Amino acid sequence: MIRVLLADDQSLVRAGFRALLDAQPDIEVTGEAADGEEALHKVRELRPDVVLMDIRMPRLDGLAATRRVTGEPELADVKVVMLTTFELDEYVFEAIRSGASGFLVKDTEPDELVRAVRAVVAGDALLSPGVTRRLIAEFAARSREPAGADVLARLTEREREVMALVGLGLSNEEIARRLVVSPLTAKTHVSRTMVKLGARDRAQLVVLAYESGLVRPGWLG
Repeated sequence: MIRVLLADDQSLVRAGFRALLDAQPDIEVTGEAADGEEALHKVRELRPDVVLMDIRMPRLDGLAATRRVTGEPELADVKVVMLTTFELDEYVFEAIRSGASGFLVKDTEPDELVRAVRAVVAGDALLSPGVTRRLIAEFAARSREPAGADVLARLTEREREVMALVGLGLSNEEIARRLVVSPLTAKTHVSRTMVKLGARDRAQLVVLAYESGLVRPGWLG
């Protein structure tokens, strides 16, 4: 059973998400929070698998709450998915770099919401590669200077190649086809790269691909 915490200051949003998720046989909503402070308290108390976290909330906003959740080692297994009103919210890139596993637009289709919750628990890409890479590219260009060789020096040549393909939005299956290896081998390379770089999940690996200079926004079609 996938345990979900809803954090949003709009009660109607929480009610809608709860009704949809609780109707699934493998998902249950274990708690709700109306602001970031309450969300942080509930995460520590309930240890959900996934937190659907609104970016803009009173007392403590979702971005600050996400940093605190992902900064506590005992909460390492908790996945945070940011909720935003607009697809290219200016805070989304920073949220992912802070440890969020991805983002969802609030008016997303019901099936997409359910699929996203399952996907993030499984460690898969949360959104379609095209949407994800457009957003990452948009804000990577405004972030900090590339980290350079220090990050890339930890990786083998094949791991750097795999990381670049992840950064371009390719799935494990697409990486496998590109490199003419099995999907399991591609997944293993991705996992090892994440471990070496201390990335919580695939979303952070995408960010690191841009910040290291391995992939640049101008490369995207």
